[in-house]
Amino acid sequence: MTVNSGEVVDKPSAEAQIGGLIFAMLLIDGESCIAEANHAAESLLGKSAARLLGKPITDVLGDLDQRIKDRFALSDSALVARDIRVLASEAEARVNLTVSPLSNHSGWRVVTLSEISHEENAREADGMATLGAPSILAHEIKNPLSAIRGAAQLVARKLPHQDKKLARMIMDEVDRIARLIDRMQQLGSTKTEPATPCNPHEAIRAAIATVRAGDQTNIIICEEFDPSLPPVMANRDALEQILINLISNARDAASKSEDAPTVTVQTRFVSGFAFRAIRVGRSVRLPIEIKVTDNGGGVDAAMRDHVFEPFVSSKKSGQGLGLALVRKLVRDMNGSISHERDVKKGLTHFRLHLPLSTDVGSAN
Repeated sequence: MTVNSGEVVDKPSAEAQIGGLIFAMLLIDGESCIAEANHAAESLLGKSAARLLGKPITDVLGDLDQRIKDRFALSDSALVARDIRVLASEAEARVNLTVSPLSNHSGWRVVTLSEISHEENAREADGMATLGAPSILAHEIKNPLSAIRGAAQLVARKLPHQDKKLARMIMDEVDRIARLIDRMQQLGSTKTEPATPCNPHEAIRAAIATVRAGDQTNIIICEEFDPSLPPVMANRDALEQILINLISNARDAASKSEDAPTVTVQTRFVSGFAFRAIRVGRSVRLPIEIKVTDNGGGVDAAMRDHVFEPFVSSKKSGQGLGLALVRKLVRDMNGSISHERDVKKGLTHFRLHLPLSTDVGSAN
């Protein structure tokens, strides 16, 4: 117990402390079988503690490097492994892994798993800050672009009909460059739009309607919603923009599938999920998950770890700003975005996690 302002306050129990951790923690015995699992481990691995207990950890984590398996076989061996892939909810996740022996309990060890996609959110500010200079430069470029477009319009009036298409080409290219610059400025902006309580299903349905309106492929878009979900704290317009981008990308990927091209948008409540939000400098609970899944071929393996970086794109005509902007907008909402490829099922998942409107300001 501790004394706080003259009052005796009970310390949180060890169980409460472990349950409150934002990274996955597993207790394994001398046979490397799981004896305990916290809420974050259940969320990461997609299994309840009851289903994890008694299972060999190497079976649960999937096809690990043989060197890591060998270290698990040494019951008193410590281990630190960075950027490894484990099986999480039947999909791959990149994690940093530690194994810590308990000196007073021979053979027993504590294993922690920290998702790299969430750790990288804590470093995004530095990467996004580097876009500030291009954003300023973009502002200076737009002025001469306007002059070029105006000159092309004047010239077009004096050209013979057969040459007007050249002036039209100049104006179209100027417009294309201006749109690219607008996206660069938005990506480099430090301004955040205000967040308010928002019904996630209304935003999803509006985004799906927008995508369907411009779709000529007739790809199936399935809705699997949890109708009991409470409001999230988000900017409605920004959330729609995020979803339009994710669903459009999923549609484009699914269109190349040899099976029935399908995009699925699913919502669910995920207990125990949290990460450290940059803007508020503290951990924020993110129990609302919106998952966009497609059955396309997936992102090239060499690019999967870089899909949210600026100017990285797998599309021939892509500029690599769409998902970078998605990540920026999600970060502004204190949310998290991650990408997974389920190789066995041939599915690609983008998972968006958002805070409850009632949780904002209450997480520590």
